[in-house]
Amino acid sequence: MGSASGFAVAPAPRRWASGALGIASVLIGVAALVTATRGPGAIEQALPESAPPAPVARVAIASAATLPAITPAPATPGSPTDAGAINGANPATPISVAVADGTVQTVKVTDPRGASVPGEAVKGGWHTTVGLAYGTAYRVDVAAVGADGQPVHQTRTVNTVKPALLAYPSFIPAPGQQSVGVGQPLVVKFDHPVTDRAAAERALKVTTSPEQPGSWYWISPSEAHYRGKEYWQPNTTISLHAGMFGVDLGKGTFGELNRDLTVHVHDSWVAKADGKVEQMQIFHNGALVNTMPISLGSPGHPSHLGPHVVSDKMPTMTMDSCTYGVCEGDPGYYKEKVDLDLRISNDGEFVHSAPWSTGQQGDSNVSHGCVNLSPANAKWFFDHFNVGDVVEITNSGGPALPVYDTYGDWELDWPHWQSGSALR
Repeated sequence: MGSASGFAVAPAPRRWASGALGIASVLIGVAALVTATRGPGAIEQALPESAPPAPVARVAIASAATLPAITPAPATPGSPTDAGAINGANPATPISVAVADGTVQTVKVTDPRGASVPGEAVKGGWHTTVGLAYGTAYRVDVAAVGADGQPVHQTRTVNTVKPALLAYPSFIPAPGQQSVGVGQPLVVKFDHPVTDRAAAERALKVTTSPEQPGSWYWISPSEAHYRGKEYWQPNTTISLHAGMFGVDLGKGTFGELNRDLTVHVHDSWVAKADGKVEQMQIFHNGALVNTMPISLGSPGHPSHLGPHVVSDKMPTMTMDSCTYGVCEGDPGYYKEKVDLDLRISNDGEFVHSAPWSTGQQGDSNVSHGCVNLSPANAKWFFDHFNVGDVVEITNSGGPALPVYDTYGDWELDWPHWQSGSALR
């Protein structure tokens, strides 16, 4: 029913003056307070001079965490008072009722369809227990009785803010990806630009077990990445709470909803591909477990330098150079079915099987930027590496992997990464 009854509050130590003795006052508001008067049947007879007036009941209804002082208005006996509308209320903040020098009889909050909004009695009053909705008018009805025994009834409309846009926070890795490698950053992508990035960051809470330092970096106005100072420790649990509902992201855009993500970091798998010696060493939890010959990008198509992170894996795919502008009829065009593919950048770089270059693997770099392996080595690599695992490329002759290229996050040192936070 969304009401509370018989909720008594101890009288306040201060005495409040009023235009009439023993009048109860009611306030309804969202970050604001108003007053109302008791119902008919006021006591007209003055109290004896030796007796102080009965305390005035003070009732506040708000969605603010801290209620301002309540000042009762002169009494106007008659029908229940409508204190007027409150506009721009945040739907993430509960509607609350506080009482002093009186007792709540009933509280009812209803939406435009007439459905009651649930609530519960709490110390000092009452509050709603479910979230409100954007752009909705809620009617609040309060009945209370003052210490003078006189009733108060007040109604008020609370209008929640109506955003111009709602920004949805999508996650990488997706919630279904429960296990990731030590290099996997957390990614939050909003479907609208975020003007107040500091507000967004404050609503993005990351916890790690065991605890490890981490920080956000804004890749663009709509995309933020979170990584640690170092690669994650194996067997770390990472939890992300995006408490975006009700968050003002600037220029009329608000967070659409709250979301949560929990991922587990599996064993450490790091491959170190060296273009100078055309060899790749494989480390499992820090121990060298395999070494295999490779061929990196040719001088005309050098592989990017630095740490790369596996973002996807496919048993087979068609690689088409036209996807990056080299189409049929152009020099260097290719379109081939390729097996055992692990994507390590969004610029067309993969670790994959390349039976056509086994003669050059371990001797020269001839690929279009990928890490070429023999079919047998590619099978071993495909079976052991997964999303979030790391491939570090050195001595390729290419530029550093851009920070914005899927997971170029580890190209930046820790101070530079921290500087990308809106809270620094």
